[in-house]
Amino acid sequence: MASQYVSLSLFLLVSLICSCLPLSTSRPAFACVGNARNFPFCRTTIPIHKRVQDLIGRLTLGEKIRLLVNNAAPVPRLGIQGYEWWSEALHGVSNIGPGTKFGGNFPAATSFPQVILTAASFNESLWEEIGRVVSDEARAMYNGGTAGLTYWSPNVNIYRDPRWGRGQETPGEDPVLASKYAARYVRGLQQPYGPGGLRLKVAACCKHYTAYDLDNWNGVDRFHFNAKVSKQDLEDTYNVPFKACVVEGKVASVMCSYNQVNGVPTCADPELLKNTIRGAWGLNGYIVSDCDSVGVYYDTQHYTATPEEAAADAIKAGLDLDCGPFLALHTQAAVEQGRLKEVDVDLPLAYTLTVQMRLGMFDGEPANQPFGHLGPEHVCSPDHQRLALEAARQGIVLLKNDRQVLPLDRNRFRSVAVIGPNSDVTVTMIGNYAGVACRYTTPLQGIGSYVKTTHQRGCNGITCSGEQPIEAAVAAARQADATILVVGLDQSKEAEFKDRESLLLPGRQKELVDKVAMASRGPTVLVIMSGGPIDITVSKNDPRVPSILWVGYPGQAGGQAIADVIFGAHNPGGKLPMTWYPQDYVKKVPMTNMAMRADPSTGYPGRTYRFYKGPVVYPFGHGLSYSRFVHSLAEAPPTTFSVPLDGRHFASQNSTFSAKAVKVTHAKCTGLHLGVNVDVRNVGDMDGAHTLLVYSSPPMGDWAPQKQLVGFHKLYVPAKSQTRVAVGVHVCKDLGVVDNHGNRRIPIGEHQLHIGDLTHTVSLQAETARLEIGS
Repeated sequence: MASQYVSLSLFLLVSLICSCLPLSTSRPAFACVGNARNFPFCRTTIPIHKRVQDLIGRLTLGEKIRLLVNNAAPVPRLGIQGYEWWSEALHGVSNIGPGTKFGGNFPAATSFPQVILTAASFNESLWEEIGRVVSDEARAMYNGGTAGLTYWSPNVNIYRDPRWGRGQETPGEDPVLASKYAARYVRGLQQPYGPGGLRLKVAACCKHYTAYDLDNWNGVDRFHFNAKVSKQDLEDTYNVPFKACVVEGKVASVMCSYNQVNGVPTCADPELLKNTIRGAWGLNGYIVSDCDSVGVYYDTQHYTATPEEAAADAIKAGLDLDCGPFLALHTQAAVEQGRLKEVDVDLPLAYTLTVQMRLGMFDGEPANQPFGHLGPEHVCSPDHQRLALEAARQGIVLLKNDRQVLPLDRNRFRSVAVIGPNSDVTVTMIGNYAGVACRYTTPLQGIGSYVKTTHQRGCNGITCSGEQPIEAAVAAARQADATILVVGLDQSKEAEFKDRESLLLPGRQKELVDKVAMASRGPTVLVIMSGGPIDITVSKNDPRVPSILWVGYPGQAGGQAIADVIFGAHNPGGKLPMTWYPQDYVKKVPMTNMAMRADPSTGYPGRTYRFYKGPVVYPFGHGLSYSRFVHSLAEAPPTTFSVPLDGRHFASQNSTFSAKAVKVTHAKCTGLHLGVNVDVRNVGDMDGAHTLLVYSSPPMGDWAPQKQLVGFHKLYVPAKSQTRVAVGVHVCKDLGVVDNHGNRRIPIGEHQLHIGDLTHTVSLQAETARLEIGS
C-alpha cells in the first residue's frame, strides 16, 4: 500500500514540474511555417477545398503515393513534415499504434473503463463527456509532440457472439445502443467548431466495417474469413452503427476490415465503400484500411492475381489511406500498367488532406491555434480521474441481490476476506487497446478503504489450473464477517487474435467460488471482472452466493468503484449491454454462422436478444438497483395510428387491398412521432440513477425481431420522489423492420411498446394504400 502512495506522489510531482514547462517544448508545426507560409495552401483565408486543390497540384506522383499510407512521408520542398496517422483512443489515449508515445512530460493518460462497461451505463452524456476528456488529453499530447490527431476509435462492431475476444471493445449487441454510443463518443472526441462545425479537435474513426466479429476460432481467423451475410442482416444489424457514425456523429473516418463479405474483401468493395459510406451516407472524411488489409487480401486471400491489381482495386473501391506499406509499394506500378490514372490517386489525397486541414495541421504554429493551450497539466488531471471513477461506478451491473445483502453495512461487517485471481490486479482492469494509466486502485485497495481486509488469491492467475492455494482462501473466508470473491477473465483468455472456446469460468475458478461460498462465515459477494459474458448459472442459483456484480474491465479506478457499490456509496444502475448465454449455446452455434435470425428447421437458435430463442443466464438489459423504480404512463399514444403515404402511393378509395407492411420510402415520415410521457418514481430509500429502456415488438413476420430497443433514458431520481420523462417513438425509424430483401418497412398491425415494466399496444394502419407485399 505504501508503494502506491509513493508512486502517486512522484507522479504528482512530475505532473507539477511538467505543468510549469514553457510551450516552447511543444511540437513544431506540421506545415506552413517560415517561407512555406507563402504557399496558397497555407492561407487560412482561402476555403479548405481550394487549399487542398493547390497542394495536390504541387505534388509529384511519387510524393502523392508516399502520402497514401499511415506513415506518410515528409515533403521537405513544401515544408511538410512526415505524419503518422495511426493513434488509438478507445477508452483513453492509448500507446497501441506508433502515433503515440508515453514518457517525458506525458508519462500516462487517464484510462477509462473498457467500452463494454461504459456502454452498460446507458448514459449518452457520459459517453460524450469521456470523448471530450480523451480529446483534451490527445490534443495536449499532440501539442507536446508525443501523439497525432487522427485516432482510429471507436470500435462499433455488433457484439454478435459471446466468444468474440474483442467484444469487450464494443458497445454491445444492440444496433440502437451501439449507434447512440458511436455518435456521442465521436462527437466528444471531435468537438467540431468553426463555421458549419467544419474544424475538428481530433479526428475519430469508426471501425471495423463491416460484419467483423471473429478473430481466431476453431481454425478460422479474420484474415481468411468470408462472412456470408444477407442483405437483411447487413441493413438491420451490422451496418447500423456505422451509418450512425457517419450520418449522426459526422465522423471523419471509417476503417474497412480484414474479412470478406460475401466473397469480396471489404477494402476492395466499391459497393460498401464508394457507394454506401461515401455515397448513400455522405462521409465527409477518409476511408482507411485495417492494418495491412490490402496486403492480406492479396497475399493471404489471393483475391487478385497481382499486387498492382490489388492496389488498383482498393483505390477504385474508395479506399483513401492504407495502414501498411502496400499502396506505397505498388501504386506506382499500377499507374504505369494503366490500371490507375494519376487522377485516381488525387481523389483519396483530397479526402485525407482535407481532414488534416480541418485539424489545423496546415495553419502554422500549434500553440497559436484553438486548443494550443492544452499541455501536461491537462492530462491525468484530478477532474479527468474523477470522471474515470464515475464512469466505472455508472457501468457496474448488479446481477443478483437476494435478501438485500448489498450494500454491506461496514459497521456490521468489520472484516472482509478479499479472494480471487482478479482481487488485486492493475492492468487487467483496463482491458485491451489501453495506454499507461495515471494510477490504479485495485479491488483490494478499494475495499480496504472501507473495512479491515484479509487477502488470499485462491488462484494464482485466471487460468487457475493445477495446484492452487484454494484451501488458504477457504480458511480466510471462515474467519471473516463477509467474503468478496473477484474472479473472471483477462487478456490471456479474450483479446484481439483470441476468441474464447468456453463461456465457463476458466480452470478451477468455479471450484474456488463453490468452496469459499460454502465455508464463508458471512455473506459471499461474487464479482465478475470480464469483457464477455460468463455462464455462472450455478452461482446464480446458489443461495450461499446472495449477491453478484459484473464490473467489466472497470479502468484505472475500478477497485474504488467496486468498493463504492458494495458498501453503498454508489447505488448501482448499470444494465447488461449483451445477453449472457448458457454454455450449451456455444455447442450449438458456430462463430462462422453470421445469420441473426433463428432457423427452426436446422435448430439454429439465432443471436442476441432480438432473435435468439432459448434460455439465458441473464438477459440483455438486466440490472438491479438498491432502490425500486415504479413506472406509470402519464400520457399514452393513441391505440390506433395511421401511416400517411406520399402522393405516388395512394390507392383508389374503392380498393379493399390491405398490405402487410409499408415501405419506409413510401411513407410521409416527417414528424411521424408517437408521444409518450412516463412517470418514474423511486419508492426506495436511496437516491439512484435509473435506465428506462423502451422496446417495440412488431407484428409477427419473417422479417420481425422478437423485440427491439427503441431508445433509453438515463434518469436520476431521489428517494421517494418522481420524475417525468418524454419518450419519443418515431414510427418510421423506431417501429420499422427490415425485410429479407434489405428494405425497411413499417409493419401494419399491432405493435407492443414495452416501456420499463409497462406495455402499451398501438395498431398501425396504412392510409388506403395498395402496396406490393413482396416488392
